Amino acid sequence: MNNLKWLATASIAAISLTLAAPAIADVTMEDILNDAKTPGDVVTNGMGTQGQRYSALKTINKDNVGSLVPAWTMSVGGEKMRGQESQPLVKDGVMYMTGSYSRVWAIDTKTGHRIWEYAHRLPEGIMPCCDVVNRGGALYGNMLIYGTLDAKLVALDIKTGKVIWSKEVDDFKAGYTETAAPLIVPSKAFGPILVTGVSGGEFGVIGRVEARKVADGELVWSRPTIEGHVGMLAGKPSTMTGKKNETWPGDLWQTGGGATWLGGTYDPETNQLFFGVGNPAPWNSHMRPGDNKWSCSRIAINPENGEINWGYQTTPNDGWDYDGVNEVVSFDMNGTKAAATADRNGFFYVLDRTNGKFLSATPFVKNITWAKSIGADGRPVYDPANRPGDPTKSADGKKGTAVYSVPSFLGGKNWMPMAYSQDTKLFYVPSNEWGMDLWNEPIAFKKGGAYLGAGFTIKPTFEDHIGSLKAIDPATGKIAWEVTNKAPLWGGVLATAGGLVFYGTPEGELKAVDAATGKQLWAFNTGSGIVGSPITWEQDGEQLVSVISGWGGAVPLWGGEVAKTIANLPQGGMVWTFKMPKKLAAN
Repeated sequence: MNNLKWLATASIAAISLTLAAPAIADVTMEDILNDAKTPGDVVTNGMGTQGQRYSALKTINKDNVGSLVPAWTMSVGGEKMRGQESQPLVKDGVMYMTGSYSRVWAIDTKTGHRIWEYAHRLPEGIMPCCDVVNRGGALYGNMLIYGTLDAKLVALDIKTGKVIWSKEVDDFKAGYTETAAPLIVPSKAFGPILVTGVSGGEFGVIGRVEARKVADGELVWSRPTIEGHVGMLAGKPSTMTGKKNETWPGDLWQTGGGATWLGGTYDPETNQLFFGVGNPAPWNSHMRPGDNKWSCSRIAINPENGEINWGYQTTPNDGWDYDGVNEVVSFDMNGTKAAATADRNGFFYVLDRTNGKFLSATPFVKNITWAKSIGADGRPVYDPANRPGDPTKSADGKKGTAVYSVPSFLGGKNWMPMAYSQDTKLFYVPSNEWGMDLWNEPIAFKKGGAYLGAGFTIKPTFEDHIGSLKAIDPATGKIAWEVTNKAPLWGGVLATAGGLVFYGTPEGELKAVDAATGKQLWAFNTGSGIVGSPITWEQDGEQLVSVISGWGGAVPLWGGEVAKTIANLPQGGMVWTFKMPKKLAAN
């Protein structure tokens, strides 16, 4: 964690460019709720509030994708090029894209020329644990709203890039940051609300989900994710999350982690917000016997009042940093309103999204050690020999017995979003095959300091690959096909009705594979590693595909032996847009 010191920086002020913007209409709630059905725009993170990342477009398909060519590209510029984990948004001929160091661009989608740029002025001493990334913004009305590394929410005018409002989420000096794309959903009580989580679990901050009025950022409710903490509704204390000390000992719930750093999804059919909750703090599980709810969980929240409808915990009493933040994707399966999530712990879960009932869990990475299986009750069957030892019982009291655990704490799947195809009924999961030597150490909480109580070294499971794109049948848990990659996969996935799956690699290639078989059909080298999420949309009768390229994220910082093997991958910062030559697209 000493490598956090390199993060101190001061950002430049907003830059106004003189290029004329296309005519831009306000983004409505109808636009947001129908995003998955409207091919002419992408106005939500996840290409729809349910997060399926599926497009019905099929002009580009498995028969002609081999002829896909660049239409334009744009550099994010400057020296701050690394860690581009954003998913772009597109509306009325303008692309909105966030980037590293809390920057934002508006880009003309016909030419690739930037219309405006906003660079948030960052203070000294920001403390993001896992690089200076930003994963995207939210559009509503005439605003683009996004989070910053100093734990603020900023609303920008989509035509000019000027600040409309700015709100502080929490104290960045305590370890809070904002890296996830916000979510905008309807509320009968408050009108359109902006829903966000918080980052900073490695510093012992308490995770929470919050809702604000979109117009001015005023807070309307807040829901802590760790039991014992009291929520807020309409400016007054509301209900407690769980029951104090029910699954947490002593006062450890007060610094219990559970960050909601990936953001959430929304299911209009059940009117529920779905959020993943991160790891408990500290990592040393011997200090906090019990399930430690609701860390490492998926929770369903009522958007009207912030109450938790149901919760499902994937890794009770987590001892491996198996963050439970992985996205919850709504879909229908054999008449059931289901939800799927691929957990850091290496298991792929299917739940009934109406009530959180456990339906199934199957491993999607190989050689899992921390649990023997997931029981019929949805709880893991632990292997006690594979939990790192208690340091207080060691000879020197400084280091517990080390274990080799699979997957590593960077997860069978980390932040990178999966996709679901409505045609094949398969999920496409970017996964990684790696393990770690892990041991516990004594630790005491200090505000603004790393709160781990563990040491680790990450190692590949196999000699020839770490990354693996897997097609998973949620009805059976079986892996339909797998495509391996030498370096870890760290970017999102896109599925289309053209029978294609798009994804990027750290080696810099954007690839298209056959959704049914995994056969590679096209690849393009973007010049830097891809850790962002591709999108597709239609413009002037043409289908376009875009992705931002720029290597970075957690792997180079935390990857141990793995990081050494990919140390020479070039950094960058370019958004690429591709299309078909018109003659081929018409055939």
